[in-house]
Amino acid sequence: MSGSDSRHSVGNVATGFSYEEPLLFEHSRPGRVGADLPRLDVPEVDPGKVLGEAALRDDLATLPELSEIDVVRHFTRLSTWNASVDLGLYPLGSCTMKYNPKLNERVARLAGFGSAHPLQPPKLLQGFLHLAYQLERHLAEISGMDRVSLQPAAGAQGELAGIMMIRAYFQHRGESRSRILVPDSAHGTNPASAALNGYEVISVPSGDDGILHPEAIEAAMTPDVAALMITNPNTLGLFESHVPRIAEIVHAQGGLVYGDGANLNPLMGIARPGDLGTDVMHFNLHKTFSTPHGGGGPGSGPVGVKNILVPFLPTPVITRRNGGVEAEYDLDYEFPHSIGRLHAHYGNVGMMIRAYAYLRSLGPDGLRRCAEMAVLNANYLLSRLRGAYHVPYDRPVMHECVLSDHHLAQTGVTTLDIAKRLIDYGYHPPTIYFPLIVHGALMIEPTESESLEGLDRFADALLAIDREAREQPELVQSAPHHTRRSRLDETRAARNPVLRWWPEGD
Repeated sequence: MSGSDSRHSVGNVATGFSYEEPLLFEHSRPGRVGADLPRLDVPEVDPGKVLGEAALRDDLATLPELSEIDVVRHFTRLSTWNASVDLGLYPLGSCTMKYNPKLNERVARLAGFGSAHPLQPPKLLQGFLHLAYQLERHLAEISGMDRVSLQPAAGAQGELAGIMMIRAYFQHRGESRSRILVPDSAHGTNPASAALNGYEVISVPSGDDGILHPEAIEAAMTPDVAALMITNPNTLGLFESHVPRIAEIVHAQGGLVYGDGANLNPLMGIARPGDLGTDVMHFNLHKTFSTPHGGGGPGSGPVGVKNILVPFLPTPVITRRNGGVEAEYDLDYEFPHSIGRLHAHYGNVGMMIRAYAYLRSLGPDGLRRCAEMAVLNANYLLSRLRGAYHVPYDRPVMHECVLSDHHLAQTGVTTLDIAKRLIDYGYHPPTIYFPLIVHGALMIEPTESESLEGLDRFADALLAIDREAREQPELVQSAPHHTRRSRLDETRAARNPVLRWWPEGD
């Protein structure tokens, strides 16, 4: 079967015509406009006198001049270049790029939410504050935490907030601890958050089975260790089964346990990090609880804590007076040991509304079913791909599985080649070369929202690429073949980006 034939038989792509889309600046024609503004009904003023000459610019002539249809067609055509979960499986590992119900989008756009102003006083935001208060408690129940703050704008900021609270906790106790333990299977934001808080990062090796063992923590745990940061399930997709014992070891020497909640998707309704010994954790509403993930955001990364860290929560904290229909909500700034404000106003409100709608529509049984299906789908893919691709830790996984290019070493085909060839089959590539402890890693997360037929199409594509790698390695090594551009110099693009196009001669 040729590469072209296999692409159409097992792929996820539709063929058709496409445009070579110029930049807006290249579309530009002098004098072309896309707006017709009415005449002013107020007196004209001299901008220089009102704003000051220093605030005026004289280089606006280089902005593109376009008609309305030029703009609409340009961005519509660009939108057709995007991969999305509305088109097919989006297998990025550790990112949970799943389909989210469109109902939640509609709820987030209700006029009472969408038209609200962040500077409205709490008395005029009672509906939203009620929702936020309830969402905090739902997240606390799911995770086994005591309190939750919705302020952090993304998972990384929630993680940073958690470590800030750990630092504030020890400072309040008069303890000077300088180290944080981070397993070698951690997300990259873990050591970054620790370092940003002034901690020395101590890497702890995983065992031969891909998980963290108590013996490794005992060897690394000393009185100057403030916390252990652990992701469960870890970035290999494996459940950290020793977490309760590991937490005991850390707590015995006065340390705290930080839980990276990015991989919470397979645990919902099954296991609670707080019950396993976690003291503080962040959530990714944009991964686990129904926000369109990707495209640069927006995200939302609430942080949950046990009671020992409640005094250090970011402010303001949403409070409730009375109960039932008489409930009133307000903002409490009286937290003298707080780490302060993390986000303007209330956080990324739209993400909270989507998450609340997701939780209320699914309920406890629905959340558990999502987790079970995420685990089932990942293990199904692993079973279909195991014979063709190397499995570095061959055991049941949680929500994602990790393969590698080890079996293809003799062909010269690499993980990057496989990822590029998947584009020809109509799939966004999975996460590659991560986690770092697996050489040539392919990290795949199918999520709970994919059907059996969708999983089979994706598995068939990867199996076809494996056959191509053995029979026609040059075909895979030169992929992609069906895109507007093939292989770009990605290193040069990252280090020397062209951020602005200027007309020739300017």
